[in-house]
Amino acid sequence: DTLKELQAFICDTENSKSQDSAASEATDENNKSHDAAVSEAPEEPPTKRVKLEPSGTDAQSEEDAAAVTLKEEESSVCVLCLGILHQFCQIAETVKEEKYEFDTLVLSVSLPAQLCVRELQHSCWLHVKKEVEKGLVLDKDDVIQVKEAFKWIMQGLVAKELGRGVAVVTRSAFEVGVEFIHEATDSDCHFASACPDCFKPTKNKQTGMAVVKALEKISDARFLHYPCPPAQPSSCCSLQDVQCVHVSVFVARYNKFCRSLPQTPWVIDGERRMESSVEELIAAPILSAFRADFNFSSSGREDVDVRTLGNRPFAMELLNPHKSRLNRAEMKQLQETINKSSEKIRVRDLQVVSEAMSRMKEGEEEKTKSYTALIWTQKPIEREEITFIDDIKELTLDQKTPLRVLHRRALAVRQRVIHSMNTRFLDPHHFYLGLKTQAGYIKEFVHGDFGRTKPNLCELLKTDTDILELDVESVDVDWPPAIPE
Repeated sequence: DTLKELQAFICDTENSKSQDSAASEATDENNKSHDAAVSEAPEEPPTKRVKLEPSGTDAQSEEDAAAVTLKEEESSVCVLCLGILHQFCQIAETVKEEKYEFDTLVLSVSLPAQLCVRELQHSCWLHVKKEVEKGLVLDKDDVIQVKEAFKWIMQGLVAKELGRGVAVVTRSAFEVGVEFIHEATDSDCHFASACPDCFKPTKNKQTGMAVVKALEKISDARFLHYPCPPAQPSSCCSLQDVQCVHVSVFVARYNKFCRSLPQTPWVIDGERRMESSVEELIAAPILSAFRADFNFSSSGREDVDVRTLGNRPFAMELLNPHKSRLNRAEMKQLQETINKSSEKIRVRDLQVVSEAMSRMKEGEEEKTKSYTALIWTQKPIEREEITFIDDIKELTLDQKTPLRVLHRRALAVRQRVIHSMNTRFLDPHHFYLGLKTQAGYIKEFVHGDFGRTKPNLCELLKTDTDILELDVESVDVDWPPAIPE
């Protein structure tokens, strides 16, 4: 009996499954038929009004979407860098347009003063300290400034875009300056008014240095009255300017063979006294090739009536020349052009170097110079009366500022040393005096300058003396390096 009941149960279950399957197949057929009917139904084409005139609802939704997008863009401006690190300006294009000649460049960046307030130097740094408290393991000096981050990123990009093997380095004669401004946040620096000794009240804006000084003086507790973190900016920094500046320094040595030629243009009370100068004779051929302004400097200077028979080092700094590279043949040709332009001067060892001005000053004050002077004496002298001068060594002079230069040099007593002297007798009233000295005034040593230079040659010979001619025989500076002819 039990077996019969079990078989009947199994039969009933199988019949039930068969019915459910049939019902499901029927439903699927009905759905397919319905879908086919729908797909066969022709679609009506959209009206022209829809294409040409969007509905008010659609237009409004587009405006809302644009407003949301704009708001998201505005709110995405970084409160720390004011968007400087969001998008990078096209520096390389500006450099290419200027058409400079260069192999290396240095990138300098000028950022708004308010970045000192916002970045992790102060406002954000105070906020981080407040939020993290004991878990902070960094120091303020460990934080990378926005300016340095910008340079790190831009240096590689600029070098890659310029190509031609150009390298962005830390020191170069060619400088590319980038300046940003952000007027919307200028008010961030108004707190500096609390430190009047940090900036000049007459200025409308506080400089970056003044803001940094003010931040150093103001206490953290007092600064927390300002927003920390700072307020969300509504726009990014804008690029104010990209400037390119190239400085080239030509150095060489010159001789001057004329006793009526000043070293630099001689103008007194607005009136020119001489028609030319050493500076102008050298500069004219160089400037015609490079078309640039210049600064002229030399290792000491001679008076207008003094010849320079030895070679005096000089430097000519060309200001912002677009052309700055010359090969050896071109440099030699330029030197020959200078020498052919006048018989009053001659130039040698012309070359391009850097850091010339410090070497100029070194030769002017520390190195020795050799002179030959033609001396006149009021009292007749014999050859034997001047031979003792040859034995004088390391004679120290006390020179009060000479009367002839008192209008341009401060009144002071300066010690100068004459290392050695030698004499060559001519006649009872004339002899040649050779001197090897430190920087100083040779003419005043000879005639005494009314007692302002002591000791002097008048005191040594016990008669009035004067100098008739003076030549610079050498300036003992082993720079610039000699160039073989």
